[in-house]
Amino acid sequence: MAAPHDNAVAGMFGRIARFYDLLNHVLSFGLDRRWRAVLAERALEKGGTVALDLAAGTLDVSLALRCLRPEITVVALDFCPSMLERGRRKLKGENAGRVLPVTANVKRLPVRANSANCITMAFGIRNILPRQAVYAEMLRALKPGGLACILEFGSGRERILGGIYNFYLDVVLARIGRIISRDNAAYNYLAETIRDFPTVPELEEELLEAGFVLVRSQKFTSGIVCLHVAEKSEII
Repeated sequence: MAAPHDNAVAGMFGRIARFYDLLNHVLSFGLDRRWRAVLAERALEKGGTVALDLAAGTLDVSLALRCLRPEITVVALDFCPSMLERGRRKLKGENAGRVLPVTANVKRLPVRANSANCITMAFGIRNILPRQAVYAEMLRALKPGGLACILEFGSGRERILGGIYNFYLDVVLARIGRIISRDNAAYNYLAETIRDFPTVPELEEELLEAGFVLVRSQKFTSGIVCLHVAEKSEII
């Protein structure tokens, strides 16, 4: 049975699913497309034919992976069926058979051990407690030497862009989210999770403690988002 937190977050995303893509583009000033493209590029650095896209949502990352490597199969997992249903509408041609949406809790992945060349997660790790459960599943699912690539907002505990980012979180983001989605809670929740999220060094330490052997991080847009790339040992 899913924890109450999991149910609450899944329900929240279900309420805003039809506005999700629009709000991503509006709230990021269109930069989210580029951030996801870089995530896909880094995830595919070592090649391979099987990718897991966790917290896959409306499948934008899954499609970015397929765009870069048409031979790859992407298993797209999310615990909110409404989000995946919105994403299924984007699957045309070969993508319809090579992107496999699955409703699942990413803390209990329905995949074999050592089966994925890479794992992606965009703007999802903030919503999962405890994060260590996801890291353990990533390590189990990855093949030796595989990459887990996590794209996430910068911590609201850091002063970014001279404090402009922090003001945006506290004042602007929730108001725009409410206007478009008419959901008072969802974008207050988003701002709160960003404010509480670990700093880059703290998240790197979490990944190393989880068992990854190498962790690299790259900031984009002055640290508004950060890409964390964690590698599984090639020795089992």
